Amino acid sequence: MAEAIERNARIRDEGTRNLVEEAKAAGATRLIAQSIAWAYAPGAEPHAETDPLDSGAEGGRAVSVGGVIALEKHVLGAEPITGIVLRYGHLYGPGTGAEAAADPAVHVDAAAYAALLAVERGTRGAFNVAEPSGHVTTDKVVHELGWHAGFRLAE
Repeated sequence: MAEAIERNARIRDEGTRNLVEEAKAAGATRLIAQSIAWAYAPGAEPHAETDPLDSGAEGGRAVSVGGVIALEKHVLGAEPITGIVLRYGHLYGPGTGAEAAADPAVHVDAAAYAALLAVERGTRGAFNVAEPSGHVTTDKVVHELGWHAGFRLAE
């Protein structure tokens, strides 16, 4: 498992750095990246996007959070590209293998809807995308992108 955590962190860092460089070379104007909403440093909750990530973590969490920090730094600093980071809760719902998820959680349909809104009207920055809970606030994604956690695709 430790090896998988290291590979995941490496791809978040090196892969995202390469992706940003190629996006710039291709003339892209917007880059949207998936991140996680459970990498915040311990502190008062609910966490807003301006709260620090857990750079003081230890063990496997330190490796994972380090990869997340690198990914977000590459995307948010990708000027002149508009870098957008969607910090998703734990995904659940059809196709995820989970009917429910740990907090913070987000239904896969609502997560996809956030990505669509980011494509259509996203501005530079990070956005927490999760169902209402005591862990993260979603005020920014609701007010700036018009997202709502209850979005579901029609069957």
